[in-house]
Amino acid sequence: MEPNRFAISPVPPVDGRQSERALAIARGATRLLAALDFAVVPELPLPSGRRADLAALNAAGALWIIEIKSSIEDFRADRKWPDYRLHADRVLFAVAPDFPVEILPEDAGLILADGHGGDLVREGPATPLAAATRKAMLLRFARASAGRLTLLYDPAARGMWDL
Repeated sequence: MEPNRFAISPVPPVDGRQSERALAIARGATRLLAALDFAVVPELPLPSGRRADLAALNAAGALWIIEIKSSIEDFRADRKWPDYRLHADRVLFAVAPDFPVEILPEDAGLILADGHGGDLVREGPATPLAAATRKAMLLRFARASAGRLTLLYDPAARGMWDL
């Protein structure tokens, strides 16, 4: 009997850059976003050359970028997150429930998450994207999603996609 070629895991392999804590926060935030009817793409490459930890898109076309912070040091060392405002309608931080949230900027959204789920504490202010930027980001989101699905069916296609 031929092996089932569709029995490939839809979960992408861990690339080793994220700590176990960051992966747990990402998993919980993703579960929350899915419950809020968002599709989520982890590690979405942005036009600026950066990568969004999580990019989330809802049925109305709202695009959120979620920046995962696993520690105070991680937050203090990373000053790139304001650039994400150029690529999303909202920018949110996702942190563990024991993170000192008072150090996070008030003008960003906040998700508290662990490996089981998350809570949306605040959405943060909306800064709607310009039409051309929205189109570029939606195409980027769609192509990354489709490319990753392609790799599930044909792992040998790796290298053909910048995902």
